[in-house]
Amino acid sequence: MAIEPLAPSTRKRPKRASRVTIAMVAREAGVSVPTVSKVLNGRDAVGPETRRRVQDALNSTGYQRRARSEPRKVGLVDFVITELDTAWACELLRGAEQEAYRLGTRLVLTVTHDRQANPREWLHTLASRPTDGVVLVASSTRQVAATRLRTIEAPFVVIDQYGGYDHDIPTIGATNWAGGFAATEHLIGLGHRRIGVITGPDDVRCSLERLDGYRAALRRAGLPVDERLVRQGDFYAEGGRRGAGELLDLPEPPTAVFAGSDQQAAGVYEEMRVRGLRVPDDLSVVGFDDTEVCEWMAPRLTTIRQPLAQMAVLAVRNVLEAGHPGGEPLRLELSTSLVVRESTSPPR
Repeated sequence: MAIEPLAPSTRKRPKRASRVTIAMVAREAGVSVPTVSKVLNGRDAVGPETRRRVQDALNSTGYQRRARSEPRKVGLVDFVITELDTAWACELLRGAEQEAYRLGTRLVLTVTHDRQANPREWLHTLASRPTDGVVLVASSTRQVAATRLRTIEAPFVVIDQYGGYDHDIPTIGATNWAGGFAATEHLIGLGHRRIGVITGPDDVRCSLERLDGYRAALRRAGLPVDERLVRQGDFYAEGGRRGAGELLDLPEPPTAVFAGSDQQAAGVYEEMRVRGLRVPDDLSVVGFDDTEVCEWMAPRLTTIRQPLAQMAVLAVRNVLEAGHPGGEPLRLELSTSLVVRESTSPPR
């Protein structure tokens, strides 16, 4: 029996939905393709009204980025820091290096020298080669850096000492307010009533939080907040020495000082030495950080410990694991604690 060939079906097959492209989004928003690309990559060279139109077009067209395959590990983690001229910075670097070594990867150090160099230079370097992750120690260009870090095809975490990052930026910081409160409360408990403070820069969040903790401890103890006892420093020894000199020259100088950083406390020590005064007989001193230098100061420095090495360890571990539970960005704030040594005593 002959078999008749089947006639071609006249039924139309459903068309596959065409994929929305960046060019389609650009036409919808009335902008160029590079402008859409800038918005997608989080770059800051787009005005707010244009950015809003592009976002509306992305939503209305249903644009979706292509899923990227899992990147191949290259065995490198970038550690980016402004300077290495402090014990604070070296402690962070030590923690990062030890964790990278433990996890079998290599640490690539970039010192940005932000006070002299253009941040675009090191950001371009990071974007031009493969890396498994980036740990950024916050610098004065933090907002610009954070925006451009989104364009790097690797996980990143900011060790956030300065504050000011958007909530979608993964950060690790410390409880600065609680540290300032504990330092001042310790001095009050020893019997001090005129307590000076030498802060860091007034545009840095951690400095303001430590100052707020200082003021809160005074208020809780029923003591007045005398703004003449507040001096602005820079977290460096010279700022501590300058602030100590101004406080000691007051008609009624303080009997104790919260220096705001260990380096500033070292500056206070030097000003005391030049004046022929003694710590803590003439002035009790509390620092902040608990770097290794505290054990070698004479007398050993009472200070607030923030877990610098642990912050760096968690940052390296997080970028290598490259995951945040529930898709939420990492936002960690590690506890500070008071470490009592010989630089504080009851007022004479």
